Amino acid sequence: MQKIVGTWRLVRSASTAADGTSMPAPYGGEKAMGRVTLNADGRMMAVLCDGRTDMPAGEAREYTSYCGNYTFDGKQLVTRVDAASDPVRMGTDQVRDVRFEGGLMVLRPPMRAYGATPEQRELYWEKIADV
Repeated sequence: MQKIVGTWRLVRSASTAADGTSMPAPYGGEKAMGRVTLNADGRMMAVLCDGRTDMPAGEAREYTSYCGNYTFDGKQLVTRVDAASDPVRMGTDQVRDVRFEGGLMVLRPPMRAYGATPEQRELYWEKIADV
């Protein structure tokens, strides 16, 4: 089992529509910013945002953050949220499928609507520090 404990930097994001077609990458694509820290004691935090300096007219900056206690069984990361930028997440379990590709940790949340269209997102993380 790969070690997930540490601090990870978002290096790439991808999104696919329910019919399998590619969608614009979330959080500003190449300018996406994010950090995830997973402590050995089972506590984690995640912060992601659109890192573009200027936003196109009419487009809102995408941002999310949450933290909580987590479990990891080698394939799924489950976080019980106890603080979040979106109050709807409070008390929920955030489930992420986890796989490793070429030294990157890939987190895949369940398909859901981000705005009007359901999307399947994948977030690619590079470990930058051991905790």
